[in-house]
Amino acid sequence: MKKDIFKRIDEKLRILNSHRPLSKSVLLKLKEQFAIEMTFNSNAIEGNRLTLKETFLVLEEGITVKGKSFKDHLEAKNHFEAIHFLYEFIENEKKLKLSELLIRSLHQLIMKESDELASGSYRNGSVMITGSKHRPPGVLDVPILMKNLVSWIKKFDGKIHPVVLAAKLHHEITFIHPFFDGNGRTARLVMNLYLMQKGYPLVIILKNDRKKYYNLLERADKGKVEEFNRFIGQAVEKSLNIYLQTIEDYAKSPARKLLLLSELAKKTPYSEKYLNLLARTGKLNAHKEGRNWVSSLEAIEEYQRNRSRQR
Repeated sequence: MKKDIFKRIDEKLRILNSHRPLSKSVLLKLKEQFAIEMTFNSNAIEGNRLTLKETFLVLEEGITVKGKSFKDHLEAKNHFEAIHFLYEFIENEKKLKLSELLIRSLHQLIMKESDELASGSYRNGSVMITGSKHRPPGVLDVPILMKNLVSWIKKFDGKIHPVVLAAKLHHEITFIHPFFDGNGRTARLVMNLYLMQKGYPLVIILKNDRKKYYNLLERADKGKVEEFNRFIGQAVEKSLNIYLQTIEDYAKSPARKLLLLSELAKKTPYSEKYLNLLARTGKLNAHKEGRNWVSSLEAIEEYQRNRSRQR
């Protein structure tokens, strides 16, 4: 991952930490918003057919959506409960040490009603991933590989940037594919637990980025992990941006106002196409809202300063 992304993430986390504790009402609103959006996006990546609005209605109003399967409803409720499980332990300052038991427990939470017998248990047979060239390890290797993964993360905790370790944790779980179903959702939850214990907000992989996300995971399978690290880094930065925008003395600066790249192109020497390239490669502090990239004049000024120093 590019060092400029590391610097931006570290600086934003520093600013966020300096404003903690945040207003309880603001924090509650943010947490609920993120929990609903993550539930929608994480499930939608795996084929759940509920829309974001329908997910909200199911979770907040208890409404049953006509034309959507019972499984879709259960997946939303179970995932939402799993996120609140994470929140509860973080809020109570209980340090959940990463373990195989913890990973299996998160899997059990998201699968307990849709596949009660297999929830929380490693698979006992071979599995194939539809649409992927990757062939997961044999069933006898799964416990060994999961044990080694947990040991590796613990060994390098504090020695490697948390975002890189979180991305490693996520990728390895999907690579090992320890469960018959729910591997992606489990990987994203475990990644988030690790990051939240380091002070980061909940991180959301967008449904709109599904194709890119899967492609980058496959490239990581072949050892090309930098792009996936950057992808996760950009998701982390987006969450930090959203949290920082709620802090009045930070967000009130006009230079920090988030604008579409097409609008920024009119105010800067750069074309929209060039700004898009900078955003996609992580050189510009930007994030996606829906399908559109947004950034700020401050971010462009920061990019210009960095480029001048490199010259």
